[in-house]
This record gives sequence, structure tokens and C-alpha cells, in this order.
Amino acid sequence: MEREKILEDIKIQTKNGNHIIGVATGTGMTAKYAEKGGADFLLVLNSGRFRQMGRSSLAGFLPFCNSNDMVMDFASKEIIPLVKDMPIIFGFNATDPTKNIESYIDKIKDMGFSGINNYPTVGLIDSQFGEALEEAGCHYLIEVEAIRVAHAKNMFTVAFVFNEIQAEQMINAGADAICVHLGLTGGGLLGAKKVFSLEAAKAKMEKIFNKCNELNPDAIKLIYGGPVKTPIDVQYMYSNNDALMGYIGGSAFERIPSEKSITNITKAFKVSAQLDEDDLLLKMLDGVTKHYNYVEFVKEYVAQNYMNDISFLDLAKVAHVSRGYLSSLFKKEVGCSFPEYLVKFRINKAVEIINKENIQLSDLAELVGYQDYAQFSKMFKKYKGCSPKQFRSKNIT
Repeated sequence: MEREKILEDIKIQTKNGNHIIGVATGTGMTAKYAEKGGADFLLVLNSGRFRQMGRSSLAGFLPFCNSNDMVMDFASKEIIPLVKDMPIIFGFNATDPTKNIESYIDKIKDMGFSGINNYPTVGLIDSQFGEALEEAGCHYLIEVEAIRVAHAKNMFTVAFVFNEIQAEQMINAGADAICVHLGLTGGGLLGAKKVFSLEAAKAKMEKIFNKCNELNPDAIKLIYGGPVKTPIDVQYMYSNNDALMGYIGGSAFERIPSEKSITNITKAFKVSAQLDEDDLLLKMLDGVTKHYNYVEFVKEYVAQNYMNDISFLDLAKVAHVSRGYLSSLFKKEVGCSFPEYLVKFRINKAVEIINKENIQLSDLAELVGYQDYAQFSKMFKKYKGCSPKQFRSKNIT
């Protein structure tokens, strides 16, 4: 897809009030369904391939293979033949000394890729190792040069940046999209343990976007990774910065959802031979109306599944009624909306656990269905008048 067409499509999306979504992947399956879901472009990255192996994204920075060869191999076999109507952006390791930037970008373009992105990036490597790489000539400016070369060849370019200086360098090189990289994505079984808080991420994003607006207000401004891993997280970032135009996710689209769904479905099949007539799952399969009124069904489902993601729409489908009807019925009988009921149930369950067990509060949040501790703490304070930590202190005394 030509650069002008990509920019035109993005301009139409933003004009219509839509957000730009990029999906970083390492497999044809994710690419196929990302396209079906309406993603605006794909990034094909070596870390995406390692995620499919059950490894952390960090493997993309270790000497397990040649990044560019890996991306070229799987993308040319799995992605390009499958995805026809969406731009495919090559994750280019510009600091690879075995590749000539000019000729290799020509090869990338000839293979059918619409553009490049600087990944793996030395911008993620700091401290003594980062300094040693820079002294050895393996520095971020090489990535800037790759973006400059690709831009000169009329390719769409997505630049990962980590500070205002790098944002300025990439804008001057002609980058179409400036994506603030917030670090490795947290959450899930393989997520980075140390990530920025949403507040810190927001502050970093604001500084970089302010610099972008000074130099090129038309630059596409995106974020990636760190603590931003759910639609709620992204909405928080949108609501706090009007300049933000979209989000790129890797683990958020293919690792975390897969971890959850595969784990849960495996558990479900594991216990299928042990179900008895009173099991909630059997009653759901047999038809809700034979065993419950609709509201009691929803309440019992929450009681057994409060620690997992719960879709009210899915419950309505199981009950064979419309979401609107079930919502109205639930509010009439219970006295509050389903989302409020679910939050209260989870917070009350958290209080139960605090009163009985000495548990890390971050672990407590996950036990009652909150992957984001900040959101859990906010809801706890709203309904209990104090933070979980303060509640525990009062309880101990």
C-alpha cells in the first residue's frame, strides 16, 4: 500500500473521530483477525515471533537469531500472502552490521512491505550496556538514518521514541508516526514485572507530544507498551491528552488474550468429566430458563467468576435475551446497574480476603478480577472510603 494512501486513510479515520490502531504481531493468525477487527496497520516484529514460542518479548533483544532474517522469513510466508487490504510495516533492526541500510530497505519495499519501524531498538537498552553499545557505534542515530532512508523512498515510517530529543530527530528524518514507547508491556504470565504507572506514562507522553506539536503538528502521535495494555488503560490516556491519536499493541492483542483464553478453556475441559447436575456450566448449557430467573443466573455467575473477565453481553446471549432487556431487568430487581453490582461484589470480596488473610495487595487485586492495581485501589476507595492499604491498617489495629 502506497504511503499517500495510508496517510489519506489515517486522516479520514481521525477526521471521523476514530482512533488509529496498530497491531504488532508474529503470526498470520493474529494478522488475519486484526485485519477483521479493523486494525489500521500491522507491525511485524521479531518479539512477536518469540511470543508465539511462549517466550517473553525480551527474547527479541538477545542473540537467539538474526532479527531481520526472522522477520523477513515469517512475514513473507505468513503475513504478506494473507493480508491484502492493510499496510504491513517491517520491524527493521537498523543497527544490524550485516545489513546495508539502503539496499536492505529496497529489499523490504520490493517484498511488498508498506514501511518500516525501528525495532528492535537500542532505545530500550539503558545503563552500562546501553552506553557500551553507543561507544561501539551501535546507537539510536542509526535507527534515525533508517527512517530517513525509508522516507526518501516514499515508505510509511513508524518511529519508536523514548524522549523529546529522539522525537525531534525522528521528525526531522521525516517519520510519519511518532510512537512513544512506554517500555515492555505489563500484565499476563510473561509480562514485564516493572512498568511505568499510568500517571508516569501520561507525563512522558505529554512531554514528547508537546515537542512533536512544536515541530510538526501533523505527525501521527501514538503510544505503545508499558502499563497501557487494556482498552480502559488506553481510554485513560485518550481522556488525558487530546494530541494522542492511537495505540499500537503487541502483547495486548496476541499474548495476554491467548494466555487467558487457553488457560481457561483447558481448565474447563479438564473438569468436564467431573460435572454434576448442580454445576452452573451444565445449567448454562441446558438452558438458563429451566433453572433460574435471569437475574439469579447473573448473580450466581458473578459469584463463581468474579475473578475473571465477565461480559454482560455474553451472559445475555446465554440467557437468550437481549442485552438491553437483561440490563433493565437486572437494575429493576437489584437496584443498580450490572457494572456497579460487579464492582461492589469484587470490593466486598476483597474486604473478606483482607479480613482473613495476610496477602500482598497487588495479588489481592488480581484475585478479585483487577489486573490493574491502580484501578482496584480507586474503586476500593470509592466504595470503602479509604485505600486498601489504609483499610488493612485499620483492620490490624
